Amino acid sequence: MSWLQAMVLAVVQGLTEFLPISSSGHLRIVSELFFGDDAGASFTAVTQIGTELAVVLYFAKDIVRLVWTWLRGFRDAEVRQTQDYRLAWYVIIGSIPIGVLGLLFQDAIRGAFRSLWITATMLILFGVLMGLAERFGRQERPMSGLTLRDGVVMGFAQSLALVPGVSRSGGTITAGLTLGLDRPTAVRFSFLLAIPAVMAAGISEIPHVFEAGGPGLQPSGAQMVVATVIAGLVGYAAIAWLLRFVQQHSVYVFVWYRIALGLLVYALLGFGVMAP
Repeated sequence: MSWLQAMVLAVVQGLTEFLPISSSGHLRIVSELFFGDDAGASFTAVTQIGTELAVVLYFAKDIVRLVWTWLRGFRDAEVRQTQDYRLAWYVIIGSIPIGVLGLLFQDAIRGAFRSLWITATMLILFGVLMGLAERFGRQERPMSGLTLRDGVVMGFAQSLALVPGVSRSGGTITAGLTLGLDRPTAVRFSFLLAIPAVMAAGISEIPHVFEAGGPGLQPSGAQMVVATVIAGLVGYAAIAWLLRFVQQHSVYVFVWYRIALGLLVYALLGFGVMAP
C-alpha cells in the first residue's frame, strides 16, 4: 500500500463511517476502482478504531455519565430505575449480536461477503428499506422512550453491516425509524451502539492487517497509524454534520445516493471496468 492509497482510503473511511451509506462498501469500491485491489476487511476494521474514538470524544460527557450510572446501579436500586442505567444496558445488550455473528462468519467477512456484486446489491436493497422506514415510520419516540426491544432489534440490524454495502449506521437508523423512534434518537443511539462492537473488532483485527501475503493491500505500521488518525479527524466532522442534518432533513438524500451508487457499480462490473 502506498501513502497516497492509505490517506485516500482513510478519508473515505472517515467520511462514510457515520453516514448511512456503508464505509466498508465505499472502501471496497474505491480501493478496487482506483487502486486495482481490495483494501481488506482488516484495514477497514482497524481504521474504524479512529472513527470510533471520534464518537468517544464527541459523546464523552454522555459516555462518562452512562458508564458511571451503570456502575452505581449495581449497588443503588434507585439508580436502576433511571433512563441512563437502562440505556447503558441497551448498548451492552445490543452489541452482542454483531460480536457473536462476527466470530461465526469471520472467514466469509474477509472473503465471500466482499464481492462487489454483493456490495452493490446491499447498497440498493438497504437504500430502499431506509426509504420505506423514513416514509412509513411514525418517528414519535425520543431517547427517553427507548426500550430493551429497540436495543435488541437495532443490535441485530447493526450486525447486518458485517456485509459491505449494508452500512452499520444505515441498518440501525432504518431499524430505529421502523420501530417509531424519531430521527435524531435513531442516529444518536446508532453511534452509541457502535462503540463496543467496532472498537473490539478493530483491536482484534490489528494482527491480521500486517500479515505478509494476506488478502488486500498491505499497509505498513506507520501508514496504519496515520490512516487511523485521519479517519478519526474526518469522522468527528462527519458526526457533527450528520447530527445537525437529521434535525431538519429526511434521509432520502442517502437513499437516492445508495441506489445510484449501487447501479453504477453494477454497470462498472458488467462492462468489466472493475473486477468483482
